[in-house]
Amino acid sequence: ILVKEYDEAIAFYTQNLGFVLIEDTMISDSAVIGEGSFLFPNVFVGHNVQIGSNCILYPNVSILDHCIIGDNVIIQAGTVIGGNSFYYNGKKDRKVWYKKMPDCGRVIIEDEVEIGANCTIDRGVSHDTVIGRGTKMDNMIHVGHDTIIGKNGLFAAQSAIAGVVNIGDGVTVWGQCGINKTLSIGDNVTLLAMSGVGGNLEAGKIYWGAPAEEASIKKRELVWIKRIPALWEKVMKSL
Repeated sequence: ILVKEYDEAIAFYTQNLGFVLIEDTMISDSAVIGEGSFLFPNVFVGHNVQIGSNCILYPNVSILDHCIIGDNVIIQAGTVIGGNSFYYNGKKDRKVWYKKMPDCGRVIIEDEVEIGANCTIDRGVSHDTVIGRGTKMDNMIHVGHDTIIGKNGLFAAQSAIAGVVNIGDGVTVWGQCGINKTLSIGDNVTLLAMSGVGGNLEAGKIYWGAPAEEASIKKRELVWIKRIPALWEKVMKSL
């Protein structure tokens, strides 16, 4: 169904008559889109993409080649799914030090996922990048190549996840966190805002800081750090 007017598109959508495209949406002939899905203006859908039923893709979303989107997925404006990985072969004995390596994987977004505006999820290099069922992402989140995020995660704005990270189910990541490459985060971890993760995190714990440690330990450390000036003054007076 191709329509020119927004109100007309909504009318079609609410009647659940197939999927709905507004004019100026760019869809590959090889893409498959499920019933009840709604694509706003300027959405781009590449070759061999599969989009499930009852999805909503807001303006300027790009779903690049071979990606798979499940059912009941919402993707907010400006998000790019399936961009090239940040993965280079580096040799300093040649004129161009860094040469792009080919991407052989896809992005798979499972059912009931919501992704905010201006997020970027890179395709895998050697296997797929996966966002697990029921996970919710805020705006401006980056997910690197070959990363696997489990089910029912919650990710706040401006967090960045590097490549080849394995994140378990039920993980909560608050705003502006950075997660380094090739590590694992266990199930039901909570990562407090502005934390930096450089190593594996055990399941079921709350972490904070850079480098991230158990929040209770980190808070005690801060208490003692604040006491250092007074302790130093006391030591100097005793000399």
